[in-house]
Amino acid sequence: MEDTQEQIISDPPVHKLVIQAPRHISTGSVKLLGILGIFLFAGIFVLGYLPRVRRERLISQQAHAEEIALPVVNVARANRAAPVTQLSLPGNVQAVTEGPILARAEGYLAKRLADIGDRVKAGQLLAVIDAPDLDQQVTQAKATLDQATASLVQAEANLEQAKANEHLAEVTKTRNDTLVQRGVLSRQEGDQSTAAYGAQHATVHAVEASIVAAQQNVKAADANLKRLTELQAYKEVRAPFAGVITVRNVDTGTLINSQTTMLYRIAQFDVLRIFVNVPQSFSEQLRPGMPADVSIQELSGRHFGGKVTRVSGSLDSNTRTLLTEVQVPNPEGKILPGMYATVQIAVSRTVLPVLIPGDAIVTRATGASVAVADSDGTVHYHPVQLGRDYGLEVEVTSGLRDGQMVVVNPTDDVREGVKVKPQFSHEGPASTVAQKTLGGAP
Repeated sequence: MEDTQEQIISDPPVHKLVIQAPRHISTGSVKLLGILGIFLFAGIFVLGYLPRVRRERLISQQAHAEEIALPVVNVARANRAAPVTQLSLPGNVQAVTEGPILARAEGYLAKRLADIGDRVKAGQLLAVIDAPDLDQQVTQAKATLDQATASLVQAEANLEQAKANEHLAEVTKTRNDTLVQRGVLSRQEGDQSTAAYGAQHATVHAVEASIVAAQQNVKAADANLKRLTELQAYKEVRAPFAGVITVRNVDTGTLINSQTTMLYRIAQFDVLRIFVNVPQSFSEQLRPGMPADVSIQELSGRHFGGKVTRVSGSLDSNTRTLLTEVQVPNPEGKILPGMYATVQIAVSRTVLPVLIPGDAIVTRATGASVAVADSDGTVHYHPVQLGRDYGLEVEVTSGLRDGQMVVVNPTDDVREGVKVKPQFSHEGPASTVAQKTLGGAP
């Protein structure tokens, strides 16, 4: 028995594996899980599929409504232009009096007394010319005059002598005629005395003619001397009128040619003139004396009052414009010749065009036309005659009436006879831009 106990103690312990049998799930739990799955699937179906179907149905309905709905178009109302408008035209500023200064005397420039930008008075000395050739011509002309005067004196003395010889021949002829009648002298001697008297009489006439020629020579020599003397006065070049020297082409020592050398160019700035080209449509309204407003961008937007002084009597055949001169006072000298100016003239128009947006014009092979929406929304295309283009607006001279609704930016859907839903654009009816400035191209 002791041996048995020892055997039991010496043997290692044995671990026993216990396997439990699976538990059984109840039928109620399975049903509950099934119901929960069905509800989960239904929730997913309700929350996902049905909204999608509703959205597709709504999109389809909207698309169908758009197909059958009237197209919405932007329209603007055609308005008559104002009867009095500001005609704005570009122009070039020119001096009212301007001209070159040339020398009448030829020689070398001895002194130059003016330069570019100098303001000079009328008659002010500008330059002095040294003309030795002209001085010699004056001396020669004086000698020629003295010679012609001496010839005249000699011719007058010859006339006195010829008259004395004629008187002697006449006395001799009278005496010999008496002696011939008495038979003292022969008829031959009488004829000789008669011929001698005739010769002396002819000599007197010849001397008288030579005196006339000598007098003419004196006058010619005197006129030539005066001409050269006056040319000598032109050795001093003076300003013909008060103004500003704008060009100076010579300096001291320059050879002066009276035909080609321009010394200076002078311009008068007190009054300036601006030439503008007025379109044919406004040519009848222009009259001399109409006020004009002149503005120059470089002068900080200043405005200068002027007036229309001259209007050309005919239009340019190329541009169909009327050349018009506007004069503006310039006492401060702010405006300079050559500047670019804008001239505004208030003109009245007897025939008032209709103004519409420029985007309403439709250009086709048959010409320009405009889509007009009637009171019931029906579209009709009207052929129109266009006037002046102002960019945002265009004049229509025929084809439209005041107050009609024109379609702005008509698309391909805006066809003849279709009905549309007109709505006025944000710009509203035709603006007054064209009524304020009418300087666009025709």
